[in-house]
Amino acid sequence: MKVPSGPRNERTVEAEGVLLLTIGKDSAVDANELKNLINDVASGKIKPDLAVRQLQNLPFADIGNARIDHHRALRQGLPEAIYGPGKTPEDVSLIVDELLTNGSGPVVLTRANKEQISAALSVNSNGTVINETVVWRPQPAREENILVATAGTADLPIADECVAVLWAHGIEANRLVDVGVAGIHRLLADLDTLYNANAVVVVAGMEGALASVIGGLTSVPVIAVPTSVGYGASLDGVTALLGMLASCASGITVTGIDNGFGAACAVLRQIGAVDK
Repeated sequence: MKVPSGPRNERTVEAEGVLLLTIGKDSAVDANELKNLINDVASGKIKPDLAVRQLQNLPFADIGNARIDHHRALRQGLPEAIYGPGKTPEDVSLIVDELLTNGSGPVVLTRANKEQISAALSVNSNGTVINETVVWRPQPAREENILVATAGTADLPIADECVAVLWAHGIEANRLVDVGVAGIHRLLADLDTLYNANAVVVVAGMEGALASVIGGLTSVPVIAVPTSVGYGASLDGVTALLGMLASCASGITVTGIDNGFGAACAVLRQIGAVDK
């Protein structure tokens, strides 16, 4: 485990009067210290929950162009993902390689262009490409029934991102496409699909009204994703965002505009599908 360099002093990790680890600037966590911590847990000297809490503070991997947070899943329940925009293909390939080599759990690259996808797959060709998302090391299948509904076909790229991230974490989401409020009978024809879901992601642009409609029809978690689909007064998704935030269907969760990734993470948190 590599401790990141930077302007910080040596520090000790201590709890309940027990010295667990010593982490210093430009130093590695000593393997013997980790072994001692494990032995103390095994002997009952330190409670397992206490040890986990201290391990959550361990460092990241500095690979030059990025600092990879290998312990994010330990803290948040979900591992770090790779956001493509702004990164060179080389950046992406180095990060993918680090996550696959030294990390655990699924590796997800989102919003990637063709050059980034090609570079990433050159590191490991076992990735599954879903539109602009690539997934390596998907988790075993889970039983939750998650529905991803779109107001229009134009919303599918954002829905695809959500579906891909859910799949990376073991959830094969169902899709309900093009059921916007301009033709509400299309949604009403599939109410059984809606009622059988454990959570629903609603992806909608224009005025974003579909989130309120679905939020008023089901008691399960509803995650609303405003998209930038729409004409002039849609304001590139701002109108849908404000409409969803002002929904009279209380308790729905609203992500940022076009944030299919965030919607999937919200689902995983709300249904308890994150690592604990």
